[in-house]
Amino acid sequence: MKTARHFIIGDIHGCFDELMMLTRKIGLTDDHVLISLGDIVDRGNKSKEVYHYFRNRPRSVVLMGNHERKHLNGVLNYAQDIVKLQLGEEYPAFLEWAAQLPYYFETPEAIIVHAALENGVPLSAQREDVLCGATAGEKYLEKRYPEGTYWSDHYTSEKPVIYGHHVVGDQIKVSNNTYGIDTGCCHGGYLTAIELPGFIVHQVKCETDYWKVAQKEWQVPVLQAKDWAGMELTAIRRQLDKLAYIEEPAARQYLDQLHQGLGQLEALFPVLKEQLDAFATRLLENGREAFSREANTYPFKTYLFKSSNHNLKVEDLQKSLLTPEKINQLAGALGVTPVEFPPFVNTVR
Repeated sequence: MKTARHFIIGDIHGCFDELMMLTRKIGLTDDHVLISLGDIVDRGNKSKEVYHYFRNRPRSVVLMGNHERKHLNGVLNYAQDIVKLQLGEEYPAFLEWAAQLPYYFETPEAIIVHAALENGVPLSAQREDVLCGATAGEKYLEKRYPEGTYWSDHYTSEKPVIYGHHVVGDQIKVSNNTYGIDTGCCHGGYLTAIELPGFIVHQVKCETDYWKVAQKEWQVPVLQAKDWAGMELTAIRRQLDKLAYIEEPAARQYLDQLHQGLGQLEALFPVLKEQLDAFATRLLENGREAFSREANTYPFKTYLFKSSNHNLKVEDLQKSLLTPEKINQLAGALGVTPVEFPPFVNTVR
């Protein structure tokens, strides 16, 4: 019986055009099995198209990569934020699909994983975080093996392993019966496939450094999509400090507006305290019993009772009104003009 041809493709990272170039180059047909090592999304410019392709193509396998796992765990850094925006309403369906991805695949010729394999451990007993290259798995391997060495340096089994995850250069890395085939497509390198049987290497050159382009193009949309209004002020400050390096004009303008808005929000606390004191004083004019009855009808009654006892401090508001949304809700209830946050900015492009 003739062995089916398998094509194992390295980290695609949203590089759909190169994926199509590679499938044409290898002469892929419906009878061939196409296996992705994982990390089909993030960084490149067409993650949605890559996802659609693999989801709809029969005889395809996609392994769990650390980037798919980041999406599933809600660990969304910049690259994941971009894909979430690109997928839009399809994002929940993508997560549901990604949750079913296997962590390894085996053919008669090779074991296929996204990132790594622990030597001497049966395939079924391998740690998932090791197989997919999650941070916990990488830390585990760092402790497992001597410093300055890689897991493939210690692989001794007879069956070859094909893996990706770490960019190995323009050409595949062959060491101790392991084949590293992440050749940095999204960074302007190559997209690589290994054909089985035969371990035949196929490659296409990538058009550009897609990740470098995406980081600049998506800065403003990603910033605008964040839930700034529902974020705690301390978290907003951390975010702004973290993003201080950004120089691209439109993104810088938006961040500067956020800085300004944050200052305006913080300046509202003494104003709100003054308004609450005045509010409580007016209610007390009708006596303590009437005050209690009417104060209890307001959602900010706790502040009113504190004020009536001369115990309300600005710090009380700062400790309880943790988000822009909560600050503005109280401001609106007291007749104070809320701060527009996040700001609407007609950004310069």
